[in-house]
Amino acid sequence: MTDPDDVLDDKKRNKPGIEIRRTAMNLLARREHAQLELVNKLRRRFSNSEALIVEQVEKLTREGLQSNERFVESFIRSRVNRGQGPVKIRLELRARGLDDSEISVAIKAAEVDWVRLVREVSAKRFGNDFPDDPKSRMKRIRFLQQRGFEFDQINLRFVE
Repeated sequence: MTDPDDVLDDKKRNKPGIEIRRTAMNLLARREHAQLELVNKLRRRFSNSEALIVEQVEKLTREGLQSNERFVESFIRSRVNRGQGPVKIRLELRARGLDDSEISVAIKAAEVDWVRLVREVSAKRFGNDFPDDPKSRMKRIRFLQQRGFEFDQINLRFVE
């Protein structure tokens, strides 16, 4: 028979793990997080529990509650809706701890027509008229590069 005091001792010993898991699940309930991003947020809150943080995040990943694939899909969709290009998206995903192979696969899987997106972003900002002078053209090109589009994608916008 199990001694009730032993059960209470187990709960006390595991309380930091329970708190970490609860906090992680609350973060995941708000939006998807990359694994490294989630670990970093938990480190700020639970600074002296590194092993427990990693253990709990890995457990959430095994259970399917945290998924880098879902995070990347959601992130790309969000950034495309904001009119951002693949260069900027790739840099932001790297900063969140994802590797290049995961990023490349996800960007291809998103099947975004980047040239169409360049046209939409450019038209929203500058209208549909073709820039007459080199100064105006360079202004558009710089704007689109800051939004994260590749030069080839931008250049196709001005060829037509």
